[in-house]
Amino acid sequence: MKKITVCAGIVLLSIMLPGNALALPGIDVEAAIGGWMQSPVGDVSYVSTELGLEETLDFEDDFNYDDQTRVTGRIKVDIPVVPSVYLMASPSEFDGDGLKDVDFSFGDFEFSANEPFYSKVTLNQYDIGLYYSVPLLKTATLNKLNIDVGLNARIMDIKGEIEQDSTVYGQVREETSETIPVPMLFLAAQFTPMERFALEAEGRGISIGGNTVMSVIARLRVKVFGPAFAAAGYRYDAIDIDENDVKLDTNIAGPFLEAGVKF
Repeated sequence: MKKITVCAGIVLLSIMLPGNALALPGIDVEAAIGGWMQSPVGDVSYVSTELGLEETLDFEDDFNYDDQTRVTGRIKVDIPVVPSVYLMASPSEFDGDGLKDVDFSFGDFEFSANEPFYSKVTLNQYDIGLYYSVPLLKTATLNKLNIDVGLNARIMDIKGEIEQDSTVYGQVREETSETIPVPMLFLAAQFTPMERFALEAEGRGISIGGNTVMSVIARLRVKVFGPAFAAAGYRYDAIDIDENDVKLDTNIAGPFLEAGVKF
């Protein structure tokens, strides 16, 4: 939560700063904050070291999760010669009351069939990207097309917890958490057919060590007045993680809205 608050604070500070404070020679700054409506599909398991069991629990069928809207923030700093910087924070949290018709395990605990239980899955993603723009492309296309290529480091904070007041086992609660760094490739394109409108696409992805993480963002940005802009788009994340007895296989997707500034 602290990381999210810091990132959101940086974005808000950037938005409130006067234009001449960020208009450094040769440096372009873009900051935005918005809301992403997230629809989760997938499952999670936490392998028991004592029971020797692995139960796959479905977000929709077992946990009864609904769509959630979460605040996101991002900052881009385009710098000549040295790599440009892209920072982004994307928190996710889903919870709900579920019910299963069979006993199931999560970690070292057994949960009872046909008795309600509470669960929560938290997935906070923090991206730090370094990239270069394709040389001379903007000049050759009269500032209408730009392509960025680089590397991205994603820090994934994952937490899962289940709690049940069982008539068989009494109150049972289990939780697990992992922080996983994921190196990724980064590719982005911006097409600006006219000064007020821009079509943007971003892709981040990697498959390494049994883990696959992919993120695709499409965005329509509209200049409102001065440096201010509004944007709408769609984001799709595919995550398949297997680390330290925690397995998470999920897709999180949905539309988003943003407001920001670009100098």
